Amino acid sequence: MLVELAVHDLGVISHANLVLGPGMTALTGETGAGKTLVVQAVQLLMGGRADPAMVRAGAVEAVVEGRFVQADGSERVLRRVIPAAGRSRAYVDGGMASAAELAEFGAELVDLHGQHQHQSLLRARTQREALDRWGGIDVRPLAAARDELTALTENLAALGGDARARAQEIDLLRYQVDEIASAQLEDPDELSLIAEREDLLADAASVLADGHAARQALAGDDGAIDRLGAAAALLAARKAFAPVSDRLGAVAAELDDTVAQLRGMLDTVEDDPQALADVRARHQLLRELTRKYGDTLADVRAFGAQAAERLSQLERHTELAAELEAGIDAAQRHVEAEAHVVAAARRAAAPGLAAAVGEHLASLALAGGTLEVSVTGEAPSDGVELLFSANRGTPPGPLSKVASGGELARVMLALRLVLTAGPPTLVFDEVDAGIGGETAVAVGQALASLASQHQVLVVTHLPQVAAFAHHQVAVRKTDDGNAVASDLVAVTGPDRVSELARMLAGQPAWASGRQHATELLEVAAAARGGTRE
Repeated sequence: MLVELAVHDLGVISHANLVLGPGMTALTGETGAGKTLVVQAVQLLMGGRADPAMVRAGAVEAVVEGRFVQADGSERVLRRVIPAAGRSRAYVDGGMASAAELAEFGAELVDLHGQHQHQSLLRARTQREALDRWGGIDVRPLAAARDELTALTENLAALGGDARARAQEIDLLRYQVDEIASAQLEDPDELSLIAEREDLLADAASVLADGHAARQALAGDDGAIDRLGAAAALLAARKAFAPVSDRLGAVAAELDDTVAQLRGMLDTVEDDPQALADVRARHQLLRELTRKYGDTLADVRAFGAQAAERLSQLERHTELAAELEAGIDAAQRHVEAEAHVVAAARRAAAPGLAAAVGEHLASLALAGGTLEVSVTGEAPSDGVELLFSANRGTPPGPLSKVASGGELARVMLALRLVLTAGPPTLVFDEVDAGIGGETAVAVGQALASLASQHQVLVVTHLPQVAAFAHHQVAVRKTDDGNAVASDLVAVTGPDRVSELARMLAGQPAWASGRQHATELLEVAAAARGGTRE
C-alpha cells in the first residue's frame, strides 16, 4: 500500500507531500490544477518514461518519492529523479537502480488504469493468469510435468551424445581415476605429515654429527663427566667442602641421565638417503594431485569419486541413454496429457469470465460493450487474450488497441471487480470520462467496493464519484503573479463539503450546492455502510 507520496518540482507542483491511508482516495481539483501530475508521479515510480519537460520551470530537477508498506509489514521506498538536462536516476530503498528494476518492483505494488503503459491486465501473461485464477485452473501438474521432462532431457544431453567427444572424455576420466586411485590416499592429513618427515630425513646427517659430538664432549675421555668426577674426588676428603661435594655428586648423576637420553635419541635418527628420496617422491606426487584436482587431499578424493561415477555413466552410455529416452517419451506424453487438461479447462472457463465481467459493463456506461476471452493455440492454449468492442455490431479487438482511455479504465474496473487478485494499490485515471448522473454513482460505488480489498486512488472531476471515497484530496492551484503552483490538501468535514459543492455548482459557498454535497456524502456513506468524513 502506498502510504506516502512526495513530489518536488514536477510540472506545476512545487512541493507536495501526500499521506495516504487504506480504502478509496479521490483526487479532485479544477482543470489544469495538476491532478494528473499525481498519477504521472506514480507512473514515474513504476519506471515510466521520464521527460525533462516534466521539470518545473526554473528548477534543476524534479524528484518523486513513494513509501510503500508491503503485505509482510516491511517498507519499501522508491525514488525517481528527473534532471532538467541529462538522464533520469532511480533508487530503491536508497540504493541506485535502473528504471527497469524500478518497474519490476513497482509492478508488484501499483497498477495504473487509464491511458498508461503500466496496466498489468493488458499483459498477455497477466490475462492468462487471471483466467486460470478465476476458473480455478491448477497449472501446477503441467509445470511439474514440464520440469520432469526438462530434467530428463538435460540428463540425456549430459551423457554425451557425440561418440568422439564421449570417447575423449572416457580416456581423460580413466587417466584421472587411475592416477588418484594409484596414489592410495587414505589419510587426508598425509600431506602435512610427510612434509615433516621429509624435513627430518633431509637434516639427519647433520643431526647425527652434532649429537655424537655432544655425547663425546660429555662422556668421552677427559669429557665433562670425567672432569666432574675428578673435582668431586678432590673435595670428598675435606669436610669443609662436603656440601659442594654432595652437589657435584648430584650433578654427575644428572649428567649420566642426560647422556643416556641423548644416546637413545641418536639411535632413533634415520640417516637413509633412499628413504629420503622415497619421501620426496611421495610428497611431490601429493602436491601434483592437489594442484590438479583440489586444494586438499580430501578434495582430491572427492574429485576421484565424482570422476569414477561419471566414467561409469559414460561406459554405460547405451544402457543409460535407452532408459532416459524411454523416460523422456513417457514424460512427453504426461506433458501433453496435462496440457490438454489445462486447455480444456481454459476454454470452458473463458465464457464464464467474459459473462461475469459483462454484468458490470452496463452499469459503468458501457451498455453496448462486449468483452470476450479468446483462448487460442495448441494445448495448453497459452494464447489467452481479452477482446473488447464498445458498440454492438463491431467485431471485438484486443483491449489495449480498441478502447479509449475512459473505456479502458472502466473495463479494467469491471475486471478488477471480478478478479480480486492484483497489486495492493490501484490507480484509476479517466475512469469517469464521458459519464455522469446514475452512471457516475455506479462508478463511485464500484470503486468503493473495490477499495474493500485494495487501496484505490482515483482522479475524478465528478462529485458523485468523489463522494464515495473514504478520503478526498483537493489539488489547488495558486498564482502569485510570477508563477503558478499547485498543492495537495486533504479535505475533511466542512472543507470536503465545500470542495464537492465547487464540483457541483462551481461555487463552494452556495447553500444549494453545499446541501447537495452533504446529501451526496450521506448517500455514499450509507451505500458503503460507514460514516461520512
